[in-house]
Amino acid sequence: MPALRHHERRDPPMEASLSRRGAFRISFLGRKLANAGRAFGRLPRPSFNALAALFLGSTALYGMVLGGHTTGVIDNVSQPLGFSIDKVDVSGNAETSEIDVLQALWSTGAQSLPSLDVDAARQTLEAMPWIQSASVAKTYPDRVTISLVEKHPFAVWQKGGELLVIDREGREIMPYLPNRFASLPFVVGPGANEDAAEFLDAMDVLPELRARVRAYVRVGDRRWDLRLENGLTVRLPEDGAVEAAAELTRMDKETGLLSRDIAGVDMRVADRVIVRLTPDALKRRDAAVKERDKLIKRSQKEKPA
Repeated sequence: MPALRHHERRDPPMEASLSRRGAFRISFLGRKLANAGRAFGRLPRPSFNALAALFLGSTALYGMVLGGHTTGVIDNVSQPLGFSIDKVDVSGNAETSEIDVLQALWSTGAQSLPSLDVDAARQTLEAMPWIQSASVAKTYPDRVTISLVEKHPFAVWQKGGELLVIDREGREIMPYLPNRFASLPFVVGPGANEDAAEFLDAMDVLPELRARVRAYVRVGDRRWDLRLENGLTVRLPEDGAVEAAAELTRMDKETGLLSRDIAGVDMRVADRVIVRLTPDALKRRDAAVKERDKLIKRSQKEKPA
């Protein structure tokens, strides 16, 4: 029993001790917070001039962005530090002059590498007539590298009253210049620009006929006519155009059909070839028919009864 009473007597002091420690901790934390608050209160407050400068600087920066003057400001800061664009390397250009490339680059407004927007520069270059794709890269401190892929002229397309140089995909490149592009195939009509590559590639199996073609005419955006250099027109069918052209080539080798005095050959009917005579040939044919009829009548009169 004494031991039990001794234990009961010691419990309250332990609880009191724990309570005092917790209070001590709370008191210590409170003093630290109070000291921090007094220290913060002793910090120097910003002056009116500093606040005004901060406000005006923020306003100027906001106005600069809205007004589109960011590039100029960045250039003014970057150029004295040695980041001016001093070297421009251009590759892949054959039809596009380096002067035109540089003018396109400077048209973005950037004079230093930090202010150069490579995406904007790329889009500006790709808007040029001959450029199919472009890449623009920065090399610090002062170099820009431009790599170009140019379009390749494929044919001359008559679009209404215009003559335009196009690539294989039918995209317009530039107006036709006789001194430079006279050897390109000549295609005519709506849709001819988009369908020419497939048809002309297929016609490569008939080089002798291709050499005599002056123009490929797209008719109704469905089929092709061939205008030969002697003025003759060959009308090809919508389906099996190359096969019909091959049959025409065979006939020409055997009979010299395409060198005769005819205006056109119609291959659109599968089981026959229709030949259209020129006006002079038609007159000669009519005269020959009349003469033949006269001879037939004369011979009939001369027969004995």
